Amino acid sequence: MAQNIYDNLDFFSGYSQLPRQVHGLAGAPEWPTLRAMFPHVAGKRAVDLGCGFGWVSRWLVENGAKTVLGVDLSENMISRAREVTTDTAIDYRIADIETIELPEAAFDFAFSSLTFHYVRDFDRLARMIHRSLTTGSHFVFSIEHPIFMAATRPHWIEDEDGRKTWPVNRYAIEGERRTDWFAKGVVKYHRKIGTTLNVLMRAGFNIEAVDEFAPSVEQVRENPALEDELERPMMLLVSSSR
Repeated sequence: MAQNIYDNLDFFSGYSQLPRQVHGLAGAPEWPTLRAMFPHVAGKRAVDLGCGFGWVSRWLVENGAKTVLGVDLSENMISRAREVTTDTAIDYRIADIETIELPEAAFDFAFSSLTFHYVRDFDRLARMIHRSLTTGSHFVFSIEHPIFMAATRPHWIEDEDGRKTWPVNRYAIEGERRTDWFAKGVVKYHRKIGTTLNVLMRAGFNIEAVDEFAPSVEQVRENPALEDELERPMMLLVSSSR
């Protein structure tokens, strides 16, 4: 079973204050780039893996999706999602994506935001998602960029001119990494970019687009804190098709 850090009281309290949780999709700088990878969703049956508060699940229905299954391990997340959702086309369920088995050919679109780096066995998950999708459907997701994950320890170093650098640690050594983020001992799984893409292709997916997201000049101007993300990529965005 995956680590359920989101039901840790300290973690959930801090996480809930992030701009992307307070402001929803408007608070997620990568959202316009990620959204541009989506197919037309009207009439589609979608699954949102690691749905959190349900921001994307609701967006999908608002943009014509027929039904959405939102899945998350956290009772806190699903409880909040249900509180703020009124559309009956969305079904939220508590489930561990490490072990979940979705029905075969039950969905026309699969999505996940910043979840898969918590998953130990990505091979199993990719094969299961492939089986759950209909022919011609799309699978779009974002994960914490493996360079970002590998650059978090030690923390950035500042030179005499005030410029920051992030040493990349053991990038080629894949597997479990632990970090302190709102709570101690948060477990993540580091995989190289090539590993992630090869897993998808072995599962039967075609890679449509890959983006190592960095904020635009306008986004940095509006939110100067994003300037650090120009130094090393924080997110990897992937679009694939079945």
